[in-house]
Amino acid sequence: MLCFNRLVAAALAVALAVPPAAFGQQLSDAPPSDGPPLEIGPLNSSVISLVPPGIASGVFGPYGSKDSRLAGGNGTANGNASLRAPLTAVQLPDLGDGSGGALTLQEERKVGERVMRQVRRGPGYLADWLTRDYLNSVAARLAAAASAQYIGGYKPDFQLFAIRDPQINAFSMPGGFIGINTGLFVTTQTESELASVIGHEMGHVLQRHIARMIAVNERSGYAALAGVLFGILAGMIANSGDLGSAIVLGGHAYAVDEQLRFSRAAEHEADRVGFQMLAAAGYDPYGMPSFFERLERASMSDAGVPAYARTHPLTTDRLADIEDRARRAPYRQPRQSPEFGFVRARLRVLQDRSPSEYAGDVRRFTAEIEDKTAPNVAANWYGIAVAQMLIGRYDAADAALDKARRIFTADEVQEGEVARSSPSLDVLASDIARRAGRADDAVRLGEIAQRRWPGSHAAIDIHLQALLAARRFADAQALALQATRADPDEPAWWRYLARASAGAGDALAQHRATAEALALEGAWPSAVRQLKAARDIEAIDFYDLSIVKARLHEFEARYKAEREDERNMR
Repeated sequence: MLCFNRLVAAALAVALAVPPAAFGQQLSDAPPSDGPPLEIGPLNSSVISLVPPGIASGVFGPYGSKDSRLAGGNGTANGNASLRAPLTAVQLPDLGDGSGGALTLQEERKVGERVMRQVRRGPGYLADWLTRDYLNSVAARLAAAASAQYIGGYKPDFQLFAIRDPQINAFSMPGGFIGINTGLFVTTQTESELASVIGHEMGHVLQRHIARMIAVNERSGYAALAGVLFGILAGMIANSGDLGSAIVLGGHAYAVDEQLRFSRAAEHEADRVGFQMLAAAGYDPYGMPSFFERLERASMSDAGVPAYARTHPLTTDRLADIEDRARRAPYRQPRQSPEFGFVRARLRVLQDRSPSEYAGDVRRFTAEIEDKTAPNVAANWYGIAVAQMLIGRYDAADAALDKARRIFTADEVQEGEVARSSPSLDVLASDIARRAGRADDAVRLGEIAQRRWPGSHAAIDIHLQALLAARRFADAQALALQATRADPDEPAWWRYLARASAGAGDALAQHRATAEALALEGAWPSAVRQLKAARDIEAIDFYDLSIVKARLHEFEARYKAEREDERNMR
């Protein structure tokens, strides 16, 4: 029982971004030592692109485009080379075996993927492509810097997502999945502040803190860890980030104290790794200490301790260490992506849930413009447009979006940039038209958005929604099929393909696409039933029948394997 309780505490610690202060003391709680860096080594010899996979250059302004300001670069190969500028050696605390013990990288990823199925089903999960695209673009920029600086012993496929929760918090999970609360995003004042938090969470993943903490305590099996994380993360997301929830596993309830937190050594390591990535990626090094200091001031106020300060204790040693590193970092003039302001304004609205709250958002955005306190006037008008759309005032939404676009264009010209649009502006234009019932306009605007931003998932998504609303099922089917081939692990594309196929009267494609979506969501019995329905279609030809039967056999085998894993958890 003691062994299993330690496993619970350690798994909780990293998955929820809360430290295991309540379990065995093998992990040092002392200030970081000056020991050698951990998990440092070359990943590969190839040049890593700064643009996220599948996102075209220029989608996010400076990311890999001619406007790149990364470490003084110009968006060319020389800009990439600047990432390799030497930094002061990072001294990391000793947290034990950096290999992660018995837990392999494949097992970590498998755990993360299974937990994410539950996360996506939770009411707090925010399935907003504009937000996901932007968060993943920041992570890709930081990951490129990590690779160039030889940080981390492996290169995870980082996937970031937003949680609709006003609490200021973020958390990392096994395999590269990182959640960012809307409350944390809207609290940040600059892109560098946001990047500093993302870099910190990526540091936990790159340094394999879950695997290392478990290896230090007990060489516990993968199945037990999977069960713990599976219940914990699902419960946390379903309860909008309540870190004090109780976890029930195998008929035993384990009360999880809200004060469990990472050891200070792990937090120091994540800080230092995150800071090195932040500086190497061309962000403002002061973004990390400025955000943490503001949280520390909030902790001492009557407003209560922010969730991030509770789950990532901001000790005096941590703050002093980060401030010292920022002072010693070379000065850079980072250029903030326009998308930061638009997505931040969008999340100020999307973290609310009712028309009355949206109306309040309109009043607050408007007051900030009138009082001249809005740091980004174009973003405020964009936020007004989002809120008016959700209320159903589509003419007002169009008018606000037009103001946002004109101000944004004027600001770009003043800064000497070529006047252009942004994914946020173009996607919202199509979304307003679709919701207003102007299906043809929505399709036209969706086509424009996808043409301007061919790698933007948000542009593909809104174009698909517009085509379905216009009942152009054949076009929607072709576009959805293209999306599934480019990104077969994304359930949304399969769902769109199923809807388009149903509208086009293609029952075989509908059943097969629905089965793929259900499988990715872990609903194996339902996926199997869909494939059996496809198999039983009378008009199916021999070639398609062979494909369906092979996929059916594979799904049944994977379902059996997962059931076996679940039995081993008990």
